[in-house]
Amino acid sequence: MALARKRQICLSSTKYYHCVSRCVRRAYLCGEDVLIGKSYEHRRGWVEERLLFLAKVFCIDVCAYAVMSNHTHVVLYVDDKKANRLTDKAILLRWFKLSKMTPLGQKFLYGEPLSDGQQVFLNKEVAEYRSRLSSISWFMRMLNEYIARRANKEDECTGHFWEGRFKSQALLDESALLACMAYVDLNPVRAKAASTPEQSDYTSFKKRCQSMKESKQPKVLARFIGGMSKYKSKGIPFEFKSYLLLVEQTGRCICTNKPGFIEHHLPPILERLNFEPEKWLTLTTHFENLFHGAVGRVGAIENYCSKTARRRRSNSINSRLLFAS
Repeated sequence: MALARKRQICLSSTKYYHCVSRCVRRAYLCGEDVLIGKSYEHRRGWVEERLLFLAKVFCIDVCAYAVMSNHTHVVLYVDDKKANRLTDKAILLRWFKLSKMTPLGQKFLYGEPLSDGQQVFLNKEVAEYRSRLSSISWFMRMLNEYIARRANKEDECTGHFWEGRFKSQALLDESALLACMAYVDLNPVRAKAASTPEQSDYTSFKKRCQSMKESKQPKVLARFIGGMSKYKSKGIPFEFKSYLLLVEQTGRCICTNKPGFIEHHLPPILERLNFEPEKWLTLTTHFENLFHGAVGRVGAIENYCSKTARRRRSNSINSRLLFAS
């Protein structure tokens, strides 16, 4: 039985989550329908544009993403502290970029006086929007509903576009975060949709590589902040250049018909994480198949399950085998 979303998202355990949405139709989310000869490739741009727009509005950062032919991957960081710091005005301005302005919100933003009763209702409204702006469920809802409506309009049809709700995985430590990001960034290479990660259209890796030419990090994506001693602060706790090298070298190990092997030349970040080459390759080529639910070291999983009142530790065996203790 599927767990309730509120039991899957536990910000006291981690603020990093991997979310996957799959299309229900044979005609694909994007790509080309060979039966009718129609291309839906342009919809990749819809997803990327909407995703990066939402990242500017929500208090949620995008660490990695890949828009595939029939599904999307996103790795998200929930910045709930930022949502709590924002003023009431800032909260309303952000939310009204996503929906129509309410009468009370309009009066407040235009500086019109409010009665005591109206102020009470406005406070409840702001509190609800503040909660939504740091909610992964609302983030994914605003992404998927928008794409579904636009695709249905283009296809001149109604009905489900996505295969149920999105799937989410908690990334409980830096090892799980790094493995998942590499897994997401290498999706097009594994699917033979691109020969190299930097040529993979509609992915975070390509966007980062484009910004790297100007010695910058893209403002629309979560920033790499360096050493893992900073893991508790906002950002991705790795060196940017080391991560790029890591993804490239890992991608070279992926063969079309069988797993490859990792060369003896390893980027420094693997040494810091104490990953063994064979285990790293397994993680970054079979991440979804190996893990269902929260991912991390055994201790992190035990703590997460305790906080979310779960009895079953479904990933403990693979975590013990593949993650260093």
